[in-house]
This record gives sequence, C-alpha cells and structure tokens, in this order.
Amino acid sequence: MLYVFFLAAMLWVIGRIMGAPARARWLMIAVLYVAVLIVQILFPEGHALRQATGGRKEVWLILGMVAVVIWGYRQLLGRLHQNAQPAVETPKQGTFSEAELERYARHIVLREVGGPGQKALKNARVLVIGAGGLGSPALLYLAAAGVGTIGVVDDDVVDASNLQRQIIHSDAKIGVPKVFSAEDSLRALNPFVTVHPYHRRLSEEDARELFADYDLILDGTDNFDTRYMVNRVAVALGKPLISAAITQWEGQISLYHPAGGAPCYQCIFPQAPAPGLAPPCAEAGVMGALPGVVGSMMAVEAIKDITGAGQSLRGRLQIYDALYAENRQVRLKPDPACPVCGG
Repeated sequence: MLYVFFLAAMLWVIGRIMGAPARARWLMIAVLYVAVLIVQILFPEGHALRQATGGRKEVWLILGMVAVVIWGYRQLLGRLHQNAQPAVETPKQGTFSEAELERYARHIVLREVGGPGQKALKNARVLVIGAGGLGSPALLYLAAAGVGTIGVVDDDVVDASNLQRQIIHSDAKIGVPKVFSAEDSLRALNPFVTVHPYHRRLSEEDARELFADYDLILDGTDNFDTRYMVNRVAVALGKPLISAAITQWEGQISLYHPAGGAPCYQCIFPQAPAPGLAPPCAEAGVMGALPGVVGSMMAVEAIKDITGAGQSLRGRLQIYDALYAENRQVRLKPDPACPVCGG
C-alpha cells in the first residue's frame, strides 16, 4: 500500500515539474487508483501484484468512498458559496449603476477624469500581454479603475517562485494557468468588468487577430523576440503600445505610438542586446516590489491615455532606479531608418 502512495506522490511531483495543472495531476492519481482497484478485484488472493498494492480490495474501496465524499463536500461548499454571493447589477452599455457610481466616486471627483473619463474607461478595451510581475499590478489597477473589457495573454502556469512579486496570484493557484488565476482575481476585485483570458503563447498571427479587438496594448513580457513582434503588430494596426521592462532594481516604461507622433519600440531599441547582457529575472534576480511600481505606472499611463488626462509618456522614456530612489527621463525621437515604422 505504501508503494502505491509513493507512486501517487511521484506522479504529483513529476506533473508539477512538467507544469501540468493540478486538475491533470489529480486525474493521473485517479487513473492509478482505478488500476489498483482493478488489480485487487480481478487478481486472486495471494497474487504478488495484489500483495504489492495492499492485499485487500475493501481497504481501497473505503478509501475511494472517502475521497468521493470529500470531493462532493467541497463541490457543495463551492456551490453554496457561489449562490450566497450578492447579485451584480448589469446596467445598460454606457450607463452606471448605483454600485458603480459609489465604486468609482474617487475617480469621478477628479477634475481630469470626471464622469466622461470614467465612461471612457468603462467603454475601453485593453489587452495586457503577460500576467507576471508587470502584468499583475497593471491588471489589478485596470480592473479596479473600471476598464470595461480587459484581455490577458500568457501561456505560463503559476509557480511558487512567482509569488515573491506576482501579486495577482496566490499559493492556492500554484499549477494553475496564470490567465485563469488572474481572471479569478480580477472578477473578485471588480465584478463589473469583463475579462477575457487567452492561455496561449502569442504568435504574430494571433497578435493581429487579438489586437484588432482592443484599443490599447500593454506589454509586460520578459523577452525581446516577443517585444519586437508585439511592436510590429501594434504599429501595423495603429494601436498605442505601453511597454515596460524590469531587471534587478531598475525599470523603464514608455508609450510607443507612431500613429500618434511617438516613436515605436524598435526606433529606440533597434537590436536585442547580445546574449548575457540582459539576462532574465530568473538569472539576474529582481527586487519583489519593483514590478509593483513599474506595473502600476503602466496602469497609470493606460488610464491617462484612455481619459486624456495629463501628459502621457509619448516620446519619453521613464527610468526608475529603486536602489537609489532615482527617476530619470530620456526624450525619444522616431528613427527615420526604422524598419518597422520608418520614423
């Protein structure tokens, strides 16, 4: 019997290492249980395989019944909890319910936002690429601000090493695809927003199809190939792009939009750095609160772009050094020789 429990533990660990969702790992253990039960029922008493797996089918039948009762109890609790949630008002498009007016009151009293700005947020469609360090705070603040439709793209699953900085996820979501974990957090934070999770590795073809449905793109990815691809598609479709990056103690952010008079990402970063010069966070490390600062900046810039408040980072690169508490800005100009936007 201990041998079977050891096999079950090994299946769980191997599935975790391979990034399999928790549901898939439980399914593998269930298949193992059925196989053991078949051995106990079909094989004669005293058979070596039957002895190796416990020797008595009654024990396994009782164990299976206990597992089913526990699973059923948890499902019942989940349904009772869901039914106990208060109904959410669903006002007509472009109007606000009383609950929404109360929720967004601090925005509405801002002179630069007001009712028209909050309505623009409600009608806005924002796509966030990456539900990791930068995407976590950006997504949370976009939902809290009342952005009506939020899309999130990521092909990764939640890992324990993410939780030091990716605050949209929790320990209970380890092994769950990040987009679904993020969706649960956003719906819990603001039931008035619509969330579209896209659990996939973003290809250029997918990007063209997705970007067409959104007004603004936020790129919080951690590799240059994806950043360049996202920039190409955003430029081709005339979509404004807020792109940010972090490493160790430093972060940077700008709004790239050639159609709006700003340079594109490749104007400023024409080539990816040589291997080793810009290692990923897994190799170089990152201070946990840094993506919170820079990701929140992404949300601020998105809100400003949607509402027209203040002066955006079009044509400016904001650099934040957390180690020495310094902020610097660099003026950006389009590159006439840029192969993507032609300056």
